[in-house]
Amino acid sequence: MNRFTGKTVLVTGAGSGLGRAIAIAFASEGASVAAAGRTAASLDETVALIHADGGTAAAFTADVTDSAQLHDLVLTTVARFGALDIAVNNAGIFRGGVPAGEVEEQDWDAVIRTNVTGVWLAMKHEIAHMKEHGGGTIVNISANLGAHRRIPNAAPYITSKAAVSALTRAAARDHIHQNIRINAVSPGASDAPMSLRPGETEADRAERMKSENPLGRVAEADEVAAAVLYLASPAAGSVVGADLVIDSGASA
Repeated sequence: MNRFTGKTVLVTGAGSGLGRAIAIAFASEGASVAAAGRTAASLDETVALIHADGGTAAAFTADVTDSAQLHDLVLTTVARFGALDIAVNNAGIFRGGVPAGEVEEQDWDAVIRTNVTGVWLAMKHEIAHMKEHGGGTIVNISANLGAHRRIPNAAPYITSKAAVSALTRAAARDHIHQNIRINAVSPGASDAPMSLRPGETEADRAERMKSENPLGRVAEADEVAAAVLYLASPAAGSVVGADLVIDSGASA
């Protein structure tokens, strides 16, 4: 399939995990991909994987907590590829592991600043460009933890991702009249480093998932990417403000 031939896609947090899988999936379907993140070396690895498969991509370093860097990221993406048609706001962090009342203030601030304010700032600059150029599509990466499910000792992350789900719906209503479609994907445990507990191996995680998830396994990164590509595609043309949960039945 080549659903995205001629389209430019910006993916934040593209240096590893789900962000890398999403970037590769878009490139495999013909998109030019701006792979963005904080670490140049990991972004270069993502771009190399895309190039090795015959795709088109470039790496751009940017911190989603810095509005000026995100403004420049949009401008640089457009300068390199000529457009910004689709944006996937994936960058996020996890801090915590303790009860809500014991979370350190700096950890709370870091999670909210990255996971919530970072998504809002990214959308702010993406929307500013899209509304002046005929519209576009945005997919925010939230999580099943938040609006859909809670677990102990993850209050900063849960709060931040619930906010991303709500922010997505609010922004979707605000900007659909400008031909900007905004939706979210909420993964659960997936084949990405963030789903590993401290000291846990992939084999340990696989064993844990047999009893923790109804499906008995984590979602493959490609399965999450497929949901993102669907929401970004013309096939989802009437999907506005959706929050698609991909979590092997954990929140069912």
